[in-house]
Parts: sequence; C-alpha cells; structure tokens
Amino acid sequence: MTDTLAAFTTRVRTRDSFDASLFFGMIALGVTGVIMIYSATRQALVNGGYNPHYYLERQGLFVLLGIVAMYIVSRIDSRRFEIAATPLYIFSLLALAGVFVVGQSALGAQRWYSFGSIIQIQPSEFTVLFLILAIATFCARRTEGLTMKDVMRLLMMAVVPLALIVKQPDLGTAIIIVMITAAMMVVAGVPPRFMSLLAVLGSLGLAAALYLDLLQKYQVDRFTSFLNQNSTNQSLAALVYEVKNAKSTIGSGGVHGVGFFHGLSTVLGYVPEQRTDFIFTAIGEQLGFIGSTLIIALLAFVAFRMFMIGRNAKDTMGRLICIGVFILFAFSCFENIGMTMGIMPVTGIPLPLLSYGGSAALVFFVAGGMVLSVSRRVGN
Repeated sequence: MTDTLAAFTTRVRTRDSFDASLFFGMIALGVTGVIMIYSATRQALVNGGYNPHYYLERQGLFVLLGIVAMYIVSRIDSRRFEIAATPLYIFSLLALAGVFVVGQSALGAQRWYSFGSIIQIQPSEFTVLFLILAIATFCARRTEGLTMKDVMRLLMMAVVPLALIVKQPDLGTAIIIVMITAAMMVVAGVPPRFMSLLAVLGSLGLAAALYLDLLQKYQVDRFTSFLNQNSTNQSLAALVYEVKNAKSTIGSGGVHGVGFFHGLSTVLGYVPEQRTDFIFTAIGEQLGFIGSTLIIALLAFVAFRMFMIGRNAKDTMGRLICIGVFILFAFSCFENIGMTMGIMPVTGIPLPLLSYGGSAALVFFVAGGMVLSVSRRVGN
C-alpha cells in the first residue's frame, strides 16, 4: 500500500511540475517589449498626427493573446503534439504556397496575408514552429534509430518549406530553418560524418548559387554589408547607413541610458525600422549599458531554461522540441543583437518578444508553451 501511494505521489509531482521561471521570464520579455516599442514609436506618431498608442495597443493585444496561448499549450501533454504535427506541417506548406497567389507584397518580398488594414500574418514564422513539431514527431517514431532512408526523408521535410521561404524571399527565416534542422538531426543521432558531408554539400550549394546568380544582388549585399562597413559602394549605402546609425544610437546611451522617451536618435527617427529589426537600439539608447545587459541576461536566462528542460526531457519527442525551440530563440537573439552592433548580417530576424510583430510574438509564446509542456514531465 505504501509503495503504491509513493508511486502515485511521484507521478502526480512529475505531471504537475511547471517551470515557473521560464513562464514568468517569457512574460517579462513580452511586457518589456511592449514598453520599448511604445517608447520607440510614440513621438513619431505624435508628429504625424496619429494615435500615439497605436503600436502600444496592437503589440499589447498580441502579447496578451500570446500569454494565454502559452499557458493553454503548456497544459497539453507534450506527447499529444504528434497528433497535430502532420496536419500543421501540411497546412504550413499550403500557407507558404498561398502567399504567391493571394499574399501581400512589401519591400520586394511577398510573405504576408492581410486581413483588412489591421492584421497581417506571416506564415513563414509559424512554419518554423510546425517544422520543429514535424521533425520531432518523425524522429520520435523511429524507436530503433534513424536509417539513411529516414535521414533523406527528414531532409526533404525541411527542404520543401525552405525552398518556398527562399522564394518569397525570406532568407533570415531560411537560415533559422537550416540551423534548427541541423541541431535536431544531431540530437536525434544522425552520425557526425553524415552531418559533415551535409555541411560540405550545403557550402558548395551556396557557392554555386552565388556563382550562377541565383540570389538577387540586394540579398547578397544584405549578407555581406557587415563585412564592408566602410565601403563607399552605392549599393551598400543604405545598409551601411542603417548599421552605423544603429551602433551610434546604442553607444549614445552610455552606462545608464538617457531615460525613456529622451533618446535623440529614437525621438528623431534616425534608425530605420527601429520598432522591428532594430528595437535593441532603442533599448541601448534609453536604458544604457546596464539596462541592455539586464535584458540580454533575461534573454540568456530564458534560453538556458529551454536548454535545461530539453536536456532533462524524459523522451525523444520532448528533447527534440526543446532543442528546436532553443535554437530558434537563441539564434534569433544572437543574430538580431549582432546585426545592430555590426557583427552579423542585416536579415530582418526579430528580437524574440521585444521586436514589434504580432505573428512573431504569438510564435515565440506558443514555442515557450511547448517547452513548458515538456517541463511538466521533466520535474526539474
């Protein structure tokens, strides 16, 4: 009787475990993002005669919806995700193909669905999440390990959405898909020699694409501009201008920052796309080195909890979900902050939960909910 009660207690404790630190860390990032977006957009909206709370209200709504979605997803047993994995993956492919027919084009890219003048959905961001689920499910069902045939099927699962996303074009998301797929394959047990071969073939493919002019010149410029920041080439002028302004804006914050709504570069709109791609410049100018460090520490803490939950996961499915979400979150942070400092290419990858964007906010919150779902069975 005692042994039965002890076993029942252990099951309940494991099932009811919940990584509260990750949950509240995600919320803290979302709230901070809303505040920083407001500080980066208020004055420009006032000057234009618009509602100064426009972006505040929109992002606040998506953050609220994201928190609710995160909690709901976290209550689902992570083993049940495989039921929805295949339908969601197929739906994402149809959505990616659909943007070329009924999608909206902006800044030379066709990536969005527009619903009225208020809501825009970027399916490529959700595709990353659904691909993580599909790969995790595929690998979890191979209980005796992955055969070479399985590996080829897994690669095709990633290549199809990758090709559609490159076509839009959205090279930033394409890079993330490559990173996630590679990491999940390694964790799933694909031999290192095969991964090395894939790396070589991928490098040769990229070189061939450049040599055959399969990539547009502006795409190549975006990926090489950070290596030529002193270039006088006219084709790089806009990108060099963005990066130089971003770095000077961050530096102007000094140690303590100039305070909310007082940053000269932010108020005067010197940094293009500041609320989205370059939100970290508003953080650096207004909060300074200390505030920026604290926010980076919070981002690092959230990524660390994702990694640890995956490391302690009890099953292959949970472990792969966590590593996929970890790479999505950590690489997005590194790339976004790096590009504002001029050490990474300008790709348009958002800073998780801090950059403006309803689709991105929902994706990151749902991704966090998936990891929290795994944490309920970890019990760490």
